[in-house]
Amino acid sequence: MLDLAAATSRLARIRNGRIARIAAICAVVVAAVVVGAVGVGWDGAVYADGGADGRKQAKAAAGESDATAQGYARRILRGLADDDTNRWVRYWRARADCEEEAGEGAAAMERVLLGLTGVVCARLKAILGVNPGDYLPRRGEERTVGLVASEPWAAAGYTLFALWNRNQNIYLIDPLGRVAHIWHIGDSLRGKTISHAKLLDNGNLLITAKHPRRVLEIDRRDNIVWQSDRRRVHHDFLKMPNGNVLLLVMGRKTREQAIAAGANPEFVHESGIGYDYLVEARPTGASDGEVVWEWSPWDHLVQDFDPSKENYGAVAEHPELIDINYALESISEHHQHMPNDWLHVNSVDYNPELDQVMLSPRHFSELWIIDRSTTMEEAQGHSGGNGGMGGDLLYRWGNPRAYGRGDAGDQRLFWQHQPHWIEPGLPGAGNILLFNNGNEFPGYERRYSSVDEIVPPVDGYGYRRADGFAYPPDGFAWTYVAEAPADFYAPIRSGAQRLPNGNTLIADGRAGTIFQATPDGRIAWKYFVPLDNRVHLRQGERASADTIFNSVYRAYWYPPDHPGLRALDLTPRAYIEDLPDIYDKAYAAAIGGAYGERLADSDFDIYLDAGGGEDGRRLLYIKQPCAAEDAQHRFFLHIIPADASDLPAAAREQGFDTRNFRLGDMGKADGGRCVSFHRLPGYPIERISTGQFTGEGEAWRVEVELGK
Repeated sequence: MLDLAAATSRLARIRNGRIARIAAICAVVVAAVVVGAVGVGWDGAVYADGGADGRKQAKAAAGESDATAQGYARRILRGLADDDTNRWVRYWRARADCEEEAGEGAAAMERVLLGLTGVVCARLKAILGVNPGDYLPRRGEERTVGLVASEPWAAAGYTLFALWNRNQNIYLIDPLGRVAHIWHIGDSLRGKTISHAKLLDNGNLLITAKHPRRVLEIDRRDNIVWQSDRRRVHHDFLKMPNGNVLLLVMGRKTREQAIAAGANPEFVHESGIGYDYLVEARPTGASDGEVVWEWSPWDHLVQDFDPSKENYGAVAEHPELIDINYALESISEHHQHMPNDWLHVNSVDYNPELDQVMLSPRHFSELWIIDRSTTMEEAQGHSGGNGGMGGDLLYRWGNPRAYGRGDAGDQRLFWQHQPHWIEPGLPGAGNILLFNNGNEFPGYERRYSSVDEIVPPVDGYGYRRADGFAYPPDGFAWTYVAEAPADFYAPIRSGAQRLPNGNTLIADGRAGTIFQATPDGRIAWKYFVPLDNRVHLRQGERASADTIFNSVYRAYWYPPDHPGLRALDLTPRAYIEDLPDIYDKAYAAAIGGAYGERLADSDFDIYLDAGGGEDGRRLLYIKQPCAAEDAQHRFFLHIIPADASDLPAAAREQGFDTRNFRLGDMGKADGGRCVSFHRLPGYPIERISTGQFTGEGEAWRVEVELGK
């Protein structure tokens, strides 16, 4: 049973108004006594289902037994007394349950119990000592960045995002738009940027880094605990229930191989054809992993161009196969700079119940579903697995002309992103949700975006389709568009996610805007990413209209009881727009003499933060004023250790740890400046050699002796 003395003691320590505290505590005690009086134990796993099913049941309390109302009250009390997380997490968790309303005609005991619980709900702020109103937009205040809208019908949870390839920080914000956690991963990745990140149940992140393309797992202290750095990962990845990692990997076939597979030589680039394939890896140790399953589209091709090839056939008669010539002409004509991007698969999802994988080949404007239950050998063929079709496509949807079963008028998807199954327990579970960008090759683009939901024609492990017709459905079960459709247009990136209360989280990646839309299309919550090429925007400022410097690839929403959040310190911090910009701070500290030693004269001022601290020593490069061409120049940083055995294995042969970089962080103040940080490794360093490359070669070099 609930330890009332302990709960009262905890509540009494909360700093708030004395009368409000007493009233709140009394309400909790009375509600707890009523719950106990009707025989409800305290040791039930009230959040075992994530809260979704329980809240759904609570809505039907009027027509249910007393146990329904009792469970409703228990959830709220549990949310208040749970010591596993901080008071803000408990507040959002309890508020989510408090939003459920008691129906008409409830039994007498239910009305009393729900009425007492309602008193508790009304005093949540006093009980937990929080005041969300202090952080909501003030009436009449123009808010241009950060949280710009928050309504009572918004789903209260935490949102994760990062700038697309322009930042080395990943942000988790609370429902009020405040920073709950930041991962500073730039130093771990040696200056490389990221595309997006996903929170794991243990509080770690899975992220993608670029140049080289790889997937890494980062702990809450920004340390790399696993990486798959031997594979050219493209766009997306996921952690499977069995602990394996499913990766989209970039591959390439030569021009000769493509022609041998029936590709029209006229549209095959001299460098061949680039494509995406799937790799499932079982992590072993700290890097890479054992490949346990693969799937390649190259094993499932059809073509009607060259009858001398084995895969020649009528495309319309083989919807389970992929026409190698589809989109090649368009890519050749409109994307001369991307000869290695035939499919451009931008997302992957997994359905454990069906043991199937969903892919999003953007250049086909389709979603594909394949069978994961196959063996590695079956995945290369046309039989086997639960669906009996080997690695052939079980289902495809969005653009019937890609398999000869329609024309432009039948097309429903336009360079979509993030098609995925809606998870069990959520409204629309089992349906497919996606961000429909509305962009495509000239002549087929729609020029506005939507978020769409379809009901797939599932038939066991297969999908229904009438002979001679395209795969159903013909339309959408639900869609979100702007009132004036052209006002909502994200031609690239972006994503969507169904939330427990029926709202849909939408990330307009191009505009750096994340919002929740209700089922009837109202905006419940809206956040404008307050960053512009790594510089923090302030209220009243806006991101550059002609840039994508606050662009995000996706955003993810997590409920307050998500297990991954329990591993993090979610004590609210300032807003991103109120955080001191790291480059502004460094510049002010350097010119004020508070940063550290100025090393030498050069085209750039170079400082060494010799003080160390938690983050260790850093080098700081500053040039002011800084022109755009300065930021494009290449720089090098060679770190020579006191003992070569301290070097990473890959660097031991050359005898130093090299970190080449460009100065791409352009400040705004004082006419513009270039600023760049580089954290030095923790091992003893003998010497640092740093300098700049230009088009003519090495421009200058600075040698710094540290082994004193």
